[in-house]
Amino acid sequence: MHSLRVGTALTAVLTRGVDACCRGASAYGASGLPNVINNESSSSATAYHPAADGCPETLATRISDPTTSSSSLVALVEYVKRFPTQLGVPTASPQPLVGHRGLGPSSVGCRFEGVLPLWSLGAAPLMSPVSVSHVRHLGTTTNLDEAAQAAGLNKVAVSADVLSRVKDHGLLHTAGFIGGKWADVASDKSTFEVRNPATGAVIATMPRMRADETRAAIAAAHAVLPQWRLRPAKERAAVLRRWHDLIQEHKADIAAIMTLECGKPTAEALGEIASGAASVDWFAGEAVRVCGDVLEPPTRDRRMLVLKQPVGVVGAITPWNFPMSMITRKVAPALAAGCTVVLKPAELTPLTAVALAELAERAGLPDGCLNIVMGDAAAIDMFYTGHELVSSDTVRKLGFTGSTAVGRLLASGAGNTVKRISLELGGNAPVIVFEDADVELAAKGIVASALRNAGQTCICANRVFVHDKVYGKVAEAVTSLTAKLKVGDGSETGVTIGPLITPAALEKVTGHVADAVSKGAKLLFGGAKPELPQPLAGGNFFVPTVIAEATIDMRCFKEETFGPLIPLFRFQSDEEAVLLANTTEYGLAAYFYTRDLARAWRVAEELEFGMIGLNEVAITSEVAPFGGVKASGLGREQSKYGLAEFLDIKYVCMGLGYSTA
Repeated sequence: MHSLRVGTALTAVLTRGVDACCRGASAYGASGLPNVINNESSSSATAYHPAADGCPETLATRISDPTTSSSSLVALVEYVKRFPTQLGVPTASPQPLVGHRGLGPSSVGCRFEGVLPLWSLGAAPLMSPVSVSHVRHLGTTTNLDEAAQAAGLNKVAVSADVLSRVKDHGLLHTAGFIGGKWADVASDKSTFEVRNPATGAVIATMPRMRADETRAAIAAAHAVLPQWRLRPAKERAAVLRRWHDLIQEHKADIAAIMTLECGKPTAEALGEIASGAASVDWFAGEAVRVCGDVLEPPTRDRRMLVLKQPVGVVGAITPWNFPMSMITRKVAPALAAGCTVVLKPAELTPLTAVALAELAERAGLPDGCLNIVMGDAAAIDMFYTGHELVSSDTVRKLGFTGSTAVGRLLASGAGNTVKRISLELGGNAPVIVFEDADVELAAKGIVASALRNAGQTCICANRVFVHDKVYGKVAEAVTSLTAKLKVGDGSETGVTIGPLITPAALEKVTGHVADAVSKGAKLLFGGAKPELPQPLAGGNFFVPTVIAEATIDMRCFKEETFGPLIPLFRFQSDEEAVLLANTTEYGLAAYFYTRDLARAWRVAEELEFGMIGLNEVAITSEVAPFGGVKASGLGREQSKYGLAEFLDIKYVCMGLGYSTA
């Protein structure tokens, strides 16, 4: 498995343009090597010419010296390849390099396991590059141990629990993915742990990537962009369809990974995979339907055309609650349009993302079209990946799903480089049950929406407004349905409510319930942690909860709970219901139940939300636009409108050189 160790100087070379390596002697010193070779320290860059060593013995000493940086070794070996006779190296069979970490003998001459050469990012070398052996994780404990030790982690990269549940261990990369190479060591060698929210156990150790890796990923995406955007749409669609088919073939493994890292029940994980794969298939179809226009000119001496072209390199930042479908919603349309992508998945759920990247590679996606970097999304500053995606002039489009607070920061930063941005942010969705509603249908919809993924979705029913005349019936029906749900490990048969993602999420739900009860709400069901056996006793579980007589002064009215809580509010008129529903800064999704056709039209138009469910809560589909208004975001995902987010419109006026009377 290839690693990436890129320091500041090398990254600077890459971000100035990978094609700089093609400009011949101007980019090289007298020895034919890059003038700047970086050391392991990101703050130290020194000029180095191997020819200055003057003899093979000195060069051999530098190669075997464990303090010599990996990137310097790239230049050293390139020098050996370019001038083998000067160093007494046979040209027919390059000598294996030994005695240095990350390098060792190989059947193809030289092996790099700690180095990403410049040519692998798309640069044209001045001669054939050193052979590179493609070493992959085979998924065995032994190989994972070796990978961890090589990275200096002193621990197994993924847990035995993960290995036992996933059949295809080739999906299990504890690494980022840059320029078609797996990068398992961050530039500063820092790491973070991925935990199973059901038990708190560590299931993987990942590299915490920073600015260096992100700039390298952007450079890789930029280098392959001309190739990918010029590829016929039919061929891009074929790659996407192969990716779709591989996702479907490996859905059991992906579901197992997803349940382990985010906790959702297996049935829900499989449902998400079906939805995410449908997005890939849909945009494969849309790729061949991108078309421009021919305009009627005001005079006959010209013709006026409209072209649609890919925006360029896309930065995608995705959340933990839907670790698969939120990726395909952004990556599939970008690739379909001819863009390339740098993806930053949530640090809580990176394993699903790298499994998708592995399958994309198997589907034949060219190196550099999809890159993955992972880091700490909570801190958007100069040391973290989010800032690099926002501030880079090379990244021309940014897509983000997450909190409104972070979305505001990203929108502000994107304005500095005037890049296109789409944001899918917070929800706080209302449900209105009018007096003429089908109570049974409404109760089922409320429970299904509010408690999906343990209440951790942006379109969950967060506030339920019920007309006085049917309040008692709705409260009884909702409580009865909620009481039938089973809390536990999402991988267990029959479990319908998994854990919350973190202890902080558990604390927030607990706080919302306590606040409501202290202000007069009545607890109808739940309200506490469940009693579960070990190792689940330490998990982030909360019994799905129903509270009655909720009021607007409670936190559950003003804040998005993001947990398994159903607060029931009363209303007496249509106007009051709509006013209550709209009293929020958010505007993503809203639902209501009625049999009155006139009311249905009126309320649908009055609700200030981007998506409306009338007598239905399962509103998402790959064919329908997904997005909100107000503080819930900008732009749309899915559907033909989602593809338009990745296309620039170009107007061409053609003068014909003649005029008519």
